Amino acid sequence: MTQRPAQPDFAPERALTAYLLGSLDFDAFLALQRRLVYDTAGDRDTAALILCEHPSGITIGREGSAVHVRPGTAELAARDWPVRWVSRGGGAMLHQPGQVACYPVFALDALNLTAGRYVTELQAVAVDLCREFGIEAIPDPERPGVRANGRRIAHVGVAVHDCVSCFGLVINVNPDLSPFWDVRCDGDPEPMTSLQRESPQRVRVAGVRQRLLELIATRFGFTRVSVFHNHPAALPRPTRHAFPHAS
Repeated sequence: MTQRPAQPDFAPERALTAYLLGSLDFDAFLALQRRLVYDTAGDRDTAALILCEHPSGITIGREGSAVHVRPGTAELAARDWPVRWVSRGGGAMLHQPGQVACYPVFALDALNLTAGRYVTELQAVAVDLCREFGIEAIPDPERPGVRANGRRIAHVGVAVHDCVSCFGLVINVNPDLSPFWDVRCDGDPEPMTSLQRESPQRVRVAGVRQRLLELIATRFGFTRVSVFHNHPAALPRPTRHAFPHAS
């Protein structure tokens, strides 16, 4: 029986609105994230989570460098890999189909969390996820992220504005790993690995996405979770009514 992780002493009876959106263009994600950050900053009793994949492309955070991207401009254009410099922690990250991107929009002060503790908790979520697939993973001691068998399997890069979190973590489920020789995740000299490469089980993106939602809800103390599978531009604004979260 899988041991349930200890739940930190966060504020009780909190509701989470989760958007499980499948493939989402990165610019569309940024627009949605801006809206959710604005909403959460105005009502700190709310919290949101985006779970999605992105088309191929590269993001580079505040600790990143262009030297971590080996292809030149012409080759990047030929591969149709746009490069975006984003205001999050961490360095370079190659986004590919077969990943799960997890972007919590949380009022950290309402959860009694510092930014540093929040990053630690996200890494713990990724470690717990790996364990459920038979993988022994550890937080990277050099930079936020998680390693399995010596290679990074999850990237963590967050930003905090007015105590509201954005961006988050990206975990490799079953992407094509060969392109990760060309983009050094957070400057790491070794290419990234994946859940599928390291696990004895068959791993599916949909299953990982659902389990990641459950782990996030449990670890951060959300007892009520509303789940939407459509972009919120096509939905009414979420209310505080939700179904109880079954942990």
